Amino acid sequence: MSTDSAPVAQEPEIRPTHAPPPGLAALFLAFARMSLAGFGGVLVFARHAIVDQHRWMTADEFNETFALCHFLPGPNIVNLSMVFGSRLRGIAGGVAAFTGLLLPPTLIMMVLAIIYARFGDVDVLRRILAGISCAAVGLLIAVVFRMMTPLLKRMDVVVMILMLGVFTAIGVFRWPLQAVLLIAIPLSIAVTYVMRRKVAA
Repeated sequence: MSTDSAPVAQEPEIRPTHAPPPGLAALFLAFARMSLAGFGGVLVFARHAIVDQHRWMTADEFNETFALCHFLPGPNIVNLSMVFGSRLRGIAGGVAAFTGLLLPPTLIMMVLAIIYARFGDVDVLRRILAGISCAAVGLLIAVVFRMMTPLLKRMDVVVMILMLGVFTAIGVFRWPLQAVLLIAIPLSIAVTYVMRRKVAA
């Protein structure tokens, strides 16, 4: 008597969240491309490359790293390149990402500064720069909404209240940034600690 075995359902393939960490040359080239594409700010292109294109970080990890860079002295995107590169490849990775981010635009800006010093008073050039400024603001607003997506999906009310509170304090009431951060940072840490304790319980 023959017995037919029931077909075994194959489990869905689980894809890794992260891609393999890049080498030093790949880090340099990736951040060089970001800087060359980053008209109006590199943040938009940095998030797309790191999260969507190369999958070196998840959306949440990128938000957390960029939030850390806000609290460090210096430009946020420069801090991001150093922190991100160091996280993947140590100090050498941080230097590679930092150099890739700054070297190409520095050379370009030197050339443009020479041209602007000669033709900066031309009215057409001023109007072009004004139009570029509007596009830069649009790009910044777009990336802010992209970075808010993980928070909106989780509908974390406490986190949204904290975010709106900081925005209102700095953007509306014009309170000093340092004073707001002295309150917001410990409060955020305390709220996160309590929320994780509740989840673990």
